[in-house]
Amino acid sequence: MRALSTADLNPAILKVEYAVRGELAIKAEEYRKRLALGGEHGLPFDKIISSNIGNPQQKGLDQPPITFMRQGSDSDQVAALCEWPALAELAPNAFPKDVVARAKELHEEIGSVGAYSHSQGVPLIRQSVAKFIEERDGYPANPDHIFLTGGASAGVSLLISMLITPPDSGILIPIPQYPLYTATLAQHHGVPLPYHLDEASGWSTSLHEIEQTLEHPDHAEIKPKALVIINPGNPTGALLDEETQEKLVRLCEKHNLVLLADEVYQANLHRPDEHPFVSFKQVVARMKSPIPLVSFHSISKGVSGECGRRGGYFETVNFPDDILALIYKMVSVGLCPPLSGQIGVDCVVRPPKPGDESYPLWKQETDTIHAALASRTKTMSDRLNALPGISCVNSPGALYLYPKVHLSDRAIEAARAVGKEPDAFYAMNLLDETGICVVPGSGFGQKEGHWHYRLTCLCPGVDDYVDALEQFHRRFIAKYGAAEE
Repeated sequence: MRALSTADLNPAILKVEYAVRGELAIKAEEYRKRLALGGEHGLPFDKIISSNIGNPQQKGLDQPPITFMRQGSDSDQVAALCEWPALAELAPNAFPKDVVARAKELHEEIGSVGAYSHSQGVPLIRQSVAKFIEERDGYPANPDHIFLTGGASAGVSLLISMLITPPDSGILIPIPQYPLYTATLAQHHGVPLPYHLDEASGWSTSLHEIEQTLEHPDHAEIKPKALVIINPGNPTGALLDEETQEKLVRLCEKHNLVLLADEVYQANLHRPDEHPFVSFKQVVARMKSPIPLVSFHSISKGVSGECGRRGGYFETVNFPDDILALIYKMVSVGLCPPLSGQIGVDCVVRPPKPGDESYPLWKQETDTIHAALASRTKTMSDRLNALPGISCVNSPGALYLYPKVHLSDRAIEAARAVGKEPDAFYAMNLLDETGICVVPGSGFGQKEGHWHYRLTCLCPGVDDYVDALEQFHRRFIAKYGAAEE
């Protein structure tokens, strides 16, 4: 019998790339293991800083879990009321009254968290999501049009897989983009139709760029099926204004596109008075537009940061019943989303209210996290912009900065000599010298001859962290020279 080889596999998976957990993350993990062994490790740093991924509760960062979620849902702690309902009686004074009431309500609806739920998600939790959407937007939401998922990524993958009809279907995606989209398109034989965001105007979305992509001769044989909008942006942190949102809705009407609105960072607003978040559901409803809209949300971001629970949802708008039935059929193949994630969704969309016993602590914790992210974002962008050869948009949202690095010809030649993209070469040197792991811009897409990297604003000790970035950059410039302006 011959050995299994890649030739025996679906060729589509060989085209899948996901830079966020790619070469740099793998090497960072190797360094982490060396450091864990202790002794003489031979590295010029004593810890790894994983700034490559928006994972707020990862070891080494300081964003704690929200107490209400951990008390009000199942968790890794021993005292988890949904895992062990009798705990409320065994420790009657251990939990706030509203937490006990929430856990009891969920337990009565769900039963054991070890049992399958409804494939679309627990009905009570979908009702909570619908109420959250209605209170946020001022327009009603139908629980039967809401699907709970194992994180927003599962919903994105499902919708793209259903929209693609190989070999000539395309999805419009922003550049730079979260690599989930190109990876999913590669997996399902879809064609990415990239449109560039405008860095010079704070990574704004240009309708002209989208129209140019649709009219490009190379795309003449490709049928565009959907438009992806990430708002707030990843990796850019940009926020759309309502006028642009309305124009994008009209563009979808004109070209018969489904609008896929990735809104998982909607709670991560650093200057909400200046840059508020407006959902596409609100815009579509206000305009009475007939476009099919899918909006995605997640418990992994915001202030909850419950990435490991894998909880999220998507809402469908203007979808006919036969298509909704097909979506239900497809989610049924996976039986149901994780119950721990579904309960996490309920806690995110139904947080404590003023007057609840849990509210003061919840308010204190969430305000502290928002303030820390806003402060770190400003500090990092200000100091990065002060460096020669770096320019950085001060992101109004999300968890990241996406600085542009101006590299000299000598640095670019050195990168090419070892078979790497110049920004990947820069990022690898950064990891080797400082232990800071970032994601090169080539993993998100960028204009020809432009180089970036994405780093999170989650890291504690921001001054020391940025000190290391600054010192590395100055050493790199000293070694390879400054780029010509």
